Amino acid sequence: MGDELVQARGLRKSFGAVDAVRGIDVDVGRGEVFGFLGPNGAGKSSTMRMIACVSPRSGGSLRVLGLDPSRDGPRIRARIGVVPQLDNLDAELSVRQNLQIYGRYFGLPRARVRAKAAELLEFVQLTERADEPVDPLSGGMKRRLTIARALVNDPELLLLDEPTTGLDPQARHLLWERLYRLKREGVTQIITTHYMDEAEQLCDRLVVMDDGLIVAEGSPAELIDRYSTKEVLELRFVPERRPTAEALVPFVERVEELPDRLLLYTVDGEHAQAELAATGIRPLSALIRRSSLEDVFLRLTGRTLVD
Repeated sequence: MGDELVQARGLRKSFGAVDAVRGIDVDVGRGEVFGFLGPNGAGKSSTMRMIACVSPRSGGSLRVLGLDPSRDGPRIRARIGVVPQLDNLDAELSVRQNLQIYGRYFGLPRARVRAKAAELLEFVQLTERADEPVDPLSGGMKRRLTIARALVNDPELLLLDEPTTGLDPQARHLLWERLYRLKREGVTQIITTHYMDEAEQLCDRLVVMDDGLIVAEGSPAELIDRYSTKEVLELRFVPERRPTAEALVPFVERVEELPDRLLLYTVDGEHAQAELAATGIRPLSALIRRSSLEDVFLRLTGRTLVD
């Protein structure tokens, strides 16, 4: 183990006859923000629970902070912070008490816990709500409090499972800014998310999982360069004048046919649009955009809904 805070080789997790994680290799370096992307049932949460030392692995090797979770679970949990997918705050306590009592679980002195709670409340912009009950808080405030609670023990590694699910855009961007500040302070983060823009904004490196396996790995820019094109031309047609995908293939690198539009993957959207117009193909509307991580994700995992 070098400077990696998490290192897995051939990591597996089974639930009876179901293999949730089917032998993956993962390295998370100190100070980086690492992401797990994948559809429902891909194995992301199962992997996170093994890293968090709350679910034993079924096979392979796993080291977290240089320690073996099967032997050193309590020592690892004392040095990490966990933000679960669903907030599990104590509604009977005030905002400040949620932090102070949680800090005492780590055996921290009362004076240190009080000072840390004040520092974290300022960090997540909840100082003015410190002595109010948790229940009336908005979803974004509760999420910020959950993140603050995960930081009360000054963790070396922060695990965030779908940190901004269900939040409005303003709350999401505030959380992104706070997570970016933590990265600047050297806190290593592992994130699972369904938001592709969130992964592009936050992650230095990520893996795409599907059916318990890693199907791609790299930085967001590397994955877009490897699995997509520089631009995407989105075309909508009157149904009776819609050309076939095969008719458009000669003009671009790849065509994807959706019920309401055609996606043309190309290095130059304007040039492709001009070539199509020269042949008499004129859509009802056209949009040229840069290729995104969502294009990569859907190409690798498909558009079929997985329950």
